[in-house]
Amino acid sequence: MLNLPQEFLDKMEKLLGEEYEEFLASYEQPRWHGLRVNTKKITAQEFEELVPFQLKKIPWVENGYYYEEQDAPARHPFYYAGLYYLQEPSAMTPASILPVYPGERVLDLCAAPGGKATELGAKLLGEGVLVANDISASRAKALLKNIEVSGIPNAFVTNETPAKLAEQFTEFFDKILVDAPCSGEGMFRKDPAVARAWDAQKPFACAKQQKEIISRAAQMLAPGGKLLYSTCTFSPEENEEVIAYLLEQRDDMELLDIPQYEGFAPGTGLTKCVRIFPHKMPGEGHFLALLGKKSNDLSGGETGSAADGKQKRAALRKKVQTLPTAKKQAKTEQDILNSFLKDVSMSAKNFRLEIRKGQAYYVPEAIGERKGLTFLRNGLYLGEVKKDRFEPSQSFAMALKKEEYTAVVDMDYHDERVIKYLKGETIDVDNIIGTREKGWQLVCVNGYPLGWGKVSSGTLKNKYHSGWRMKC
Repeated sequence: MLNLPQEFLDKMEKLLGEEYEEFLASYEQPRWHGLRVNTKKITAQEFEELVPFQLKKIPWVENGYYYEEQDAPARHPFYYAGLYYLQEPSAMTPASILPVYPGERVLDLCAAPGGKATELGAKLLGEGVLVANDISASRAKALLKNIEVSGIPNAFVTNETPAKLAEQFTEFFDKILVDAPCSGEGMFRKDPAVARAWDAQKPFACAKQQKEIISRAAQMLAPGGKLLYSTCTFSPEENEEVIAYLLEQRDDMELLDIPQYEGFAPGTGLTKCVRIFPHKMPGEGHFLALLGKKSNDLSGGETGSAADGKQKRAALRKKVQTLPTAKKQAKTEQDILNSFLKDVSMSAKNFRLEIRKGQAYYVPEAIGERKGLTFLRNGLYLGEVKKDRFEPSQSFAMALKKEEYTAVVDMDYHDERVIKYLKGETIDVDNIIGTREKGWQLVCVNGYPLGWGKVSSGTLKNKYHSGWRMKC
């Protein structure tokens, strides 16, 4: 069995009582492997019909599945197409529970590497805005890649402290997810290195940071909005005590009910919270609390309702009837970009087009002007305008659907050329060229975009992002 710290075991025995032996026995069982379908690109039913994996539904997550380790989904072309995200099953729960609707303003405050942020982005369906933040610059880079692979066009990826964000986003967000950095006790079976690094003082140190984070999050939550707080640890100091602290500090915040599922355990003292234990559920350890900010609306309307989301979308559409052209740019840059975009039918409602130093972006209108923040990406990076041509970006390809570009090379995942493409090789496509015999082609696998290539005389010059290529 995994060598667990004795102080941790003593604490768990006190917490669980009669269930302690069952909890301890769960560490002798193998971990569960999960993947979450990206519903921005494909429905769960379509995914089941398409993939060759041995899948079993995760009952409490609508688009979550267990997979067999030998299927190696991280090596499959569909993974590179962003059709799913590999994620521990219990860790899927927070983003699945937080109700997010298209058109809303959503914040994932501690977002890297992106498992929860990409699910929130999928729920938005390209409308509204997702602010995905991580305080670590290196982790924020991984977050950006996962958002781009998932094809999320309306993300503002930031690298800031919660305090700095709170200065600019006071009561701005309809929904906030705080998956707080923690002592990681719930992940000991998944990652034994976390157990080796644990000590008895770590939960208390984490709790101090968590109280600061959740307090800043509450500042940024709009009246009527909802905040989901989660950790992957068992310590009450990092869980219920953090929630109790927030409720004591703010009388405008209240604890809300979480939809129940067989195996969810109530919080210690705060029974509306949910605990996930590995001896009760087929997954690792997790904690969740759903909070709401009381509305200033005397009519009792809630910011996070589906009806409100529709109203916001209608208001945005009224404000932005057509996509404006970039200002203060050389006419030739705009003409070059427009020449490429005439072959694109992607909807760009509620985005503004910007060209900055030759770099072209679709920027979500919902974010407004935000100066003084450190960010990695604001919206969808389209590509670079060069002297007499436009070079589309990898992220642009991932945000498109097959039918949204006029020239497509589409291959079945069994075709060995798909793997060659993902490795960056030039391939022969003479027998599968789409509507254009030369120039830019959107390269797809079973109808789902992978990246770009340029065709000439039946040969596709590979334009797949060099940093994303499949390793041998």
